Amino acid sequence: MRVLDIVFLIMGLVLLFVGLAVVVMFLTWLERKVLARIQSRLGPMRTAPYGLLQPVADAVKLVFKEDVIPNWASRFVFWMAPILVAVPAFMIWFAIPADRELAIYKIPDASNLFELGLIYVLAISALSTVGVVLAGWSAGNKYSTLGTLRAAAQMLSYEIALVMAAVGVAMLAGSIDLESIVNAQVPGTAPIAGTRWPHAIFAVVQPLGLVIFFLAGLAELSRTPFDIMQAESEIVSGHMVEYSSSHFAGFYLAEYMNTFAIGALVSLLFLGGWHGPLLPGWLWFVIKTFFVVCLILWVRGTFPRLRIDQFMSFCWKALIPLSFVNIAVTAICLYYGWPAWGLTLISLAIVIGAGYFLYRQISAPARETRARFHQRQEAA
Repeated sequence: MRVLDIVFLIMGLVLLFVGLAVVVMFLTWLERKVLARIQSRLGPMRTAPYGLLQPVADAVKLVFKEDVIPNWASRFVFWMAPILVAVPAFMIWFAIPADRELAIYKIPDASNLFELGLIYVLAISALSTVGVVLAGWSAGNKYSTLGTLRAAAQMLSYEIALVMAAVGVAMLAGSIDLESIVNAQVPGTAPIAGTRWPHAIFAVVQPLGLVIFFLAGLAELSRTPFDIMQAESEIVSGHMVEYSSSHFAGFYLAEYMNTFAIGALVSLLFLGGWHGPLLPGWLWFVIKTFFVVCLILWVRGTFPRLRIDQFMSFCWKALIPLSFVNIAVTAICLYYGWPAWGLTLISLAIVIGAGYFLYRQISAPARETRARFHQRQEAA
């Protein structure tokens, strides 16, 4: 690699970090506005028109707040933990292309650097678990330790479902290169079950994989309804309970970078990435990514928080078995050369069936209570 290539790479990394920082600030504003509209409020309105400078005010406040480290904490590990969470969130973006030629790894003489892009993204994203565990343990606080244990159990469990859903996409595309996966979704050209189907985006071909990946991604992000590891009413903000100022900002930055990354991955793996009519490719990528991010925000404003036993049972009894079923069904369709619409119908049937069963399970206590109420009324 030439010196000039190294200079371009460093400049690209700097621009990527600045761009992600701006996106994170915008996402914090967007989340407040979306949740406010769902709850019939205005949201931030005082700092600049429509509160657009509220993220800047929050960032300035975090920087200048006092940085408190408990006397009983393991200081070096306590200081390093936010970095170990934020760095993997940034490194993921090395391998995420926003367009055919718009990616960090698109440098001269290194075009094949990230042929294993999907494996790289999944592997690097798993490293943030180490930072979360160290953050809770190093604080020396029993509440942060409890939050750490919950976080480790949650992230490791849902990582299985996330990876298995991504494997189903790789089977359809016949590649683990993110660019190849996106190109396999061009209408009429995707090699799905040996056919040429006019609607080849994987969200339509494999809706079961999309649902599994989206829900597992929510749990990996610890977003509602899977935010039990930092539930204020449960365990006092979890592993972050002793963090303040810039250290807390590190966790905050990582959370929103990961949120944008999950939106980008759903866009690339299931929605065709940068492919679309009329508009430039990178703009289609941004539109699809923000569409997924808005879905994540909508879920937060709509669904209540699950108990720890509920979301762990949901993972091990529902998502993980369904992820293996998704791979098995995809393998059968590919091996026997069934038409792509067959895989779509099977996936839809499984999604509807599983959703109905889950609804019956969740609503069972309410039905029992209603039945007892009616019995008492009849007896009276």
